Amino acid sequence: MLWIDPGYTIQDSTCDCCGGQRRQSRGFVHKEEVGKYAIFFATCYHHQNVHEAWIDVIFDEEWGGEHLSGPCERRVTFGCRVGPVQNSPLPACTLVNAAAAAPDQPFFGHKLSREEALSHPLLKENWEVVDHLLEAEPMLHNHIYSQPN
Repeated sequence: MLWIDPGYTIQDSTCDCCGGQRRQSRGFVHKEEVGKYAIFFATCYHHQNVHEAWIDVIFDEEWGGEHLSGPCERRVTFGCRVGPVQNSPLPACTLVNAAAAAPDQPFFGHKLSREEALSHPLLKENWEVVDHLLEAEPMLHNHIYSQPN
């Protein structure tokens, strides 16, 4: 069972590419019998009136304060886009290059390309976290499922 840490945050900022407002939630996802399991960044946009979200999920076997600021060989980051796709009335999730809009920092570990993510052993776990976020994180859920596309 997964759950979002109740201390997660939501911040508003300006989109670098279009100047519009974006909203980002971020925090830990926990897993029963594991504890801190992953960190997520879910950023919601209204690009050209299209409601989409870009989600980065960072996995590490040992989350601790000392690991958050320095390089960490164990850490990997997945990325996906959630939004409208051709020939579908419903939004879909698509793997993308991880943390593409974020500066390269040791915090992200290895930012997986789309091709790397497709064959990574943690791909199933990534989709489980993304599915959980889309269901359980209210800001993200409302942005994707309560907006006309």
